[in-house]
Amino acid sequence: MSGTVTAVSSNSEYSFTKPNRAGITLLAGLGVAGDVHAGVTVKHRSRVAQDPTQPNLRQVHLIHEELFTEVGEAGFEVAPGDLGENITTSGIDLLGLPVGTLLRIGDEAIVEVTGLRNPCLQIDNFQDGLLKKVVGRDEAGNIVRKAGIMGIVQAGGVVRPGDPITVELPDEPHRPLDRV
Repeated sequence: MSGTVTAVSSNSEYSFTKPNRAGITLLAGLGVAGDVHAGVTVKHRSRVAQDPTQPNLRQVHLIHEELFTEVGEAGFEVAPGDLGENITTSGIDLLGLPVGTLLRIGDEAIVEVTGLRNPCLQIDNFQDGLLKKVVGRDEAGNIVRKAGIMGIVQAGGVVRPGDPITVELPDEPHRPLDRV
């Protein structure tokens, strides 16, 4: 399985959206250089309030560009970086990947998938009603989170739009993604 990077984004300040960049640098064990969420320990405000010593399993946020088309059909305008992701992808079923999947991005970078993004009310502050489009329930009543996946940087490198992404699945049995 493979895909492509369609956009990269980062922000050195806390804000919901992240501006697009020509490239971002991933740092092993830390995340995106210069991004507010980079670090060994958790940086998301709600998680810091719970326990600031937790390991940062959310160093890199990836969203599939196909989500923008899906919510667009419901009348929402969402572009790369709008939902705070660092890497926007195309051609990969990110939500279907198991925990521990390695994403080889560009020439050097490797991101290990840790789980699903747990969308929050900030999404409705961005566009009213959007949260219901990125979090819902399946036929069995299980919560379905569509707002991307999170990962940690195993190997650093520069990531740019147009870079290839190769998916390397972990050994079985696979563990499905859960919120991190």
